[in-house]
Amino acid sequence: GWQVSMKSGSLSYILPCNRLPVQLMSQVRVYTSNGQKKDLGSQDTNGSAREETLHKAETGRQDTTNAGQKQSSPKQPIQVKVKAVLKKREYGPKYTQNNFITGVRAINEFCLKSSDLDQLRKIKRRSPHDDTETFTVYLRSDVEAKSLEVWGSPEALARERKRRKEAEIKYRENLFRNQRLLWEYKEFFGNTKPRSSTAAMFFKGPGKVVMVAICINGLNFFFKLLAWVYTGSASMFSEAIHSLADTCNQALLALGISQSARTPDPSHPYGFTNMRYIASLISGVGIFMMGAGLSWYHGIIGLLHPHPVESLLWAYCILAGSLVSEGATLLVAINEIRRSARAKGLSFYQYVVQSRDPSTNVVLLEDAAAVLSVAVAATCMGLTSVTGNPYYDSVGSLGVGTLLGTVSAFLIYTNTEALLGRSIEPEQLQRLTELLESDPVVRAIHDVKATDMGMSKVRFKAEVDFDGRVVTRSYLEKQDIEQLLQEIQQVKTLEELEAFMLKHGENIIDMLGAEVDRLEKDLKQRNPDVRHVDLEIL
Repeated sequence: GWQVSMKSGSLSYILPCNRLPVQLMSQVRVYTSNGQKKDLGSQDTNGSAREETLHKAETGRQDTTNAGQKQSSPKQPIQVKVKAVLKKREYGPKYTQNNFITGVRAINEFCLKSSDLDQLRKIKRRSPHDDTETFTVYLRSDVEAKSLEVWGSPEALARERKRRKEAEIKYRENLFRNQRLLWEYKEFFGNTKPRSSTAAMFFKGPGKVVMVAICINGLNFFFKLLAWVYTGSASMFSEAIHSLADTCNQALLALGISQSARTPDPSHPYGFTNMRYIASLISGVGIFMMGAGLSWYHGIIGLLHPHPVESLLWAYCILAGSLVSEGATLLVAINEIRRSARAKGLSFYQYVVQSRDPSTNVVLLEDAAAVLSVAVAATCMGLTSVTGNPYYDSVGSLGVGTLLGTVSAFLIYTNTEALLGRSIEPEQLQRLTELLESDPVVRAIHDVKATDMGMSKVRFKAEVDFDGRVVTRSYLEKQDIEQLLQEIQQVKTLEELEAFMLKHGENIIDMLGAEVDRLEKDLKQRNPDVRHVDLEIL
């Protein structure tokens, strides 16, 4: 049983007391980070007295229980070994002595000049950008000391920061005036720059489809409006409103296309791609409000207060022309979607339902609804001409409104799903997962998320469990092993051991960062849709 307790220095021991002689090694060494050591217990008289007392008590117990019996085995001492550890260093809640900052931050945040940085220590670090391998950084402590040297005191530095902040606010307030002056200068001297990429977008792809639709629907609205004024037909009024709604919505789509081509800025680091979805969403709401709402209203008014319809000959001619023009625009949209779907390896239906190209989808659905609505309006107007009953014409207006309402509901649903950030297809996600797991440096990946940001742009995020042995071996493969072995053999003290581990530990961490960059680059190269990769280390 465990019956006798003893303390030596700061250590406690619980030792068994039956048939086991005890002899303690009471000398314990404690190492600190500066290499000093202390001997505990060797000069502790109280510890020696306690040891002697324990020995006597154990001897007495053995004499009592084993009287007359000969001891069969010699006494074996028990040795207690204590591991040497470095003293823990306290950094406090805020520690910035080892922080690196770039030259731009040093100039902006500490109000320095580029010439002030020439006198500071320059450190080459691995660049976080794809276009450069390394870039220069500075120790934050050096930059802070230099700023105090330049400005004299923290108060003076704070005043300079406040002055620059006020100047920045004033500049932003005058930004509109400055842009106006630049525009006037361009008009005066002439704009010799080549055509911008935004303007070029409307001569190919979805931009071309939208511009063709705007022109055709604008002409259709004008002629349908004349036919409604001449005949007073409710169905023709619905068709005119339909063409007006299509023209306005497609103008909104053109605005969304131009805005989506803007370059990312600090306020929108992932760009403005979703502007196409936003424009398409507003377009769907506009179709519902202007197209469906006014068509239902006019149809209900026609049912409640019917009136005879004038000659419909001109209305039929205009509807026939509208059918041809809307059909031509529909064919342009269908061909564009087929080409894009074939390039993505999707079917026509999948491409439309997933709203891969919201602008072309809106044109497709609006023109398809226009062709069907022309057929409905012509049928109802024909029944009114044959029977002389104006109710058929009002029913046609309600039918056109219902068709427009269905199209608007589909557009609102698909664009809302896209803006919410839906996941990519499971097959594509599985390929990305297998690509990471097949790399030797990766043990496992967890919490995988791949979000479709719109317009074939995917953001991939995963928690990666790296194999530290493989990373370390990759680091060792790039080192001179003989020189490294000599460094190890020269380590004699704790200070040398600490310096050796800190040096190579930091290099191994840099190697781990390089492995992360390599994996991100491989994902982007093998999957062009993946634009943003976030790999977090477990």
